[in-house]
Amino acid sequence: MDGPAGVGKTTLAKRLADALGVAYLDTGAMFRTLAWKLGPGAHELPEGDLRARLEGFCFALSGAGGASVLSCNGVPVGEEIRTEEVAALASRIATLPVVRERLKAAQQALGASCALVVEGRDMGTVVFPAACHKFFLDATPEERARRRCQQLEAQGQPADLATIAAQIRERDDMDRNRAVAPLRPAADAVTVDTTTLDIDGVFAELTRHITARGGL
Repeated sequence: MDGPAGVGKTTLAKRLADALGVAYLDTGAMFRTLAWKLGPGAHELPEGDLRARLEGFCFALSGAGGASVLSCNGVPVGEEIRTEEVAALASRIATLPVVRERLKAAQQALGASCALVVEGRDMGTVVFPAACHKFFLDATPEERARRRCQQLEAQGQPADLATIAAQIRERDDMDRNRAVAPLRPAADAVTVDTTTLDIDGVFAELTRHITARGGL
């Protein structure tokens, strides 16, 4: 399941994993974890130095459905990575081939160990091109910013719509125009515009397509 930030990938991927009884993997959390651990300026490190630091991180996945837990070096990934600042850092390091190469290998290793519902930016195009089902979710930047504001406010965090909309557009530009694995639908992906759909409506679309193709 691919798509830009704010289209509901996390909620839908967890729900789909629950319905199918398989593990759920948020690959964006992997990029955010590296960004948080490496800190600001990581995207400016010499490639050799960055590659050496990346070798020190090992990811694991346990559980199933929405209860799946992603760990890095034996420690569960928590809410510390769920800030706009970390998201911006993650988008910067995600443009680097050495980072994408390292996480692609980690993601494929996790996928080889069990059935997964995976969400990210290039799952259907690069990481799992032979996946049984591929979906690309999208929505207007304005709607995605509105949803993100609601999410932050529900968590008791300050949220400015104009600022978040600008951050989303900047992230979209980096994701869609990077030289390596740009954000785009796979040729055989089902694209769902979620702008005017609620979670139930999108979930119904996803399960309809899966059922029509015989399930897993």
